[in-house]
Amino acid sequence: LGKQAIDDDSNQTGSMLAGLLDWPQAGSASMVTVDDSKTSITVAREVDSGIQEVKCPLPAVVTADLRLNEPRYPTLPKLMKAKKKPLEVMDAASMGVDLTPRMEVIMMEEPPVRAGGIKVDSVDQLVDKLKNEAKVL
Repeated sequence: LGKQAIDDDSNQTGSMLAGLLDWPQAGSASMVTVDDSKTSITVAREVDSGIQEVKCPLPAVVTADLRLNEPRYPTLPKLMKAKKKPLEVMDAASMGVDLTPRMEVIMMEEPPVRAGGIKVDSVDQLVDKLKNEAKVL
């Protein structure tokens, strides 16, 4: 799985999937090594202090960092060939997948409307408004 989402970049999908499956998780992997017995993996991940290595038993959920793989871009002939291939549509139930929602939205509300901003003409006027009106100084 990737570590980023296009909506909010919150890294929730891998963690949530690992929790639902009750599997271990290694996030933001920049390198993955499978041990000889194929029962565990070692995941290298970049952290603020350098490279951290995490060992996980298999099966596990691994989220990928951009350095994990070099993307391969298809050539135009291969794109055209792929368009002609039939796409098989499968029903989730036939694969034993349960699509029952596991989350419930309890409440949604819009944030309060913000008051309009003002422009000030000088630093002195800004400091005065911060002291006397906003009371933050």
